[in-house]
Amino acid sequence: MSPKFLRIAVVLGLLSAIGPFAIDMYLPALPSIGADLHAGTAAVQMSLLIFFLSMGFGQIVVGPISDMVGRKLPLYGGLALFMIGGIGSAMAPTIEWLIAFRFLQGLGASAGMAIPRAIVRDLHTGNEAAKLMSLLMLVFSVSPILAPLTGSQIIENFGWRAVFWTVTGAAVLATILLATSLKETRPVEDRAGSSFATALSGYRFLMGDRNFLGLVAIAGFGIASFFVYLSSSSFILIDHYGLSPSVYSVFFSINAVAFIGMSQLTGLLAERFGLRRVVRVAVTGYATTMVVLFAVMATGIDRLDMMAALLFVGYGFLGLVIPTTSVLAMEEHGEIAGTASALMGTLHFAIGAIAMGVAGVFFDGTPLPMVAGITLCAVISFTLAKVTLGRSREAVEAPAE
Repeated sequence: MSPKFLRIAVVLGLLSAIGPFAIDMYLPALPSIGADLHAGTAAVQMSLLIFFLSMGFGQIVVGPISDMVGRKLPLYGGLALFMIGGIGSAMAPTIEWLIAFRFLQGLGASAGMAIPRAIVRDLHTGNEAAKLMSLLMLVFSVSPILAPLTGSQIIENFGWRAVFWTVTGAAVLATILLATSLKETRPVEDRAGSSFATALSGYRFLMGDRNFLGLVAIAGFGIASFFVYLSSSSFILIDHYGLSPSVYSVFFSINAVAFIGMSQLTGLLAERFGLRRVVRVAVTGYATTMVVLFAVMATGIDRLDMMAALLFVGYGFLGLVIPTTSVLAMEEHGEIAGTASALMGTLHFAIGAIAMGVAGVFFDGTPLPMVAGITLCAVISFTLAKVTLGRSREAVEAPAE
């Protein structure tokens, strides 16, 4: 693996991690934000939900723009908007202002979510793309491991507002890396036919592509299951189980370790078994694990160690689903990679936001509604995989895609 390959993975991973960093780092602060701004649980969760929505739907615009003007310019604009939103969030006097600036911050983060996937498609396809995507996920996944731990320490020593100053500093670092370590991957000649009109045409085409939509939805419901966990876990683990913010951060990070470790096997498994087969096995394992967890919790067994063990196994399987489905979905859409990546990201976040909203309605401070939401998403992902990646498709698939 060449140094250039690794350098690109690191830069793209850090750009992709900026948005999640702004989520994971402040999760331990949700209860204290509510207390400080005199806001209820629903209002505090809205500051998380609005970030997801703006980060998801912002991709609809920024993806086609990256096809028209290149990848780097929209990334600079997104990082600038992210920094403005971060500064505003750090200084927000009320929950309403916090929600407004989180919306702005999410719009900025949308560029870092959509464009790196398009850059991967600009550079590689097939197993090489899967390897780069898994490396990107390795760097990207530093956020759910380190961000909650770092965030809890910052919150305990400096208060929750310092979290937003920190993520703004991270965006400054990302801007420097973008300027010094990443070349433009969409040359001028490839942009000639790109416009908002062709983007609309591309969106219509993609919305009629059942294979693309199926692959996106498989990952979308997998991601949604994690979003349900994100929105409820701090309240359940800190308030229900009595963990400190620091211990909660460790608990949260353990799941990320499982996700990262398994995602690094993507390229190896894809070469041996084919990307589609990897997805099928992974979603089966994920759904089975989550069904077992729900069955245990539904019988009245409210044990943190049991939940931790099964979530660890489940999120390991999920680590194989996300990079593989992303590569497969983008495989045939290189000419409109930015548009395809944008629609993929928007649908992922739309599904996740809906799942978070529904889970919030049933939230009662106990783990069962959260576990039920995670399980439902996992089962839907499994069902979609059975439909989209049937044996007829697998039979014609070569192992080395």
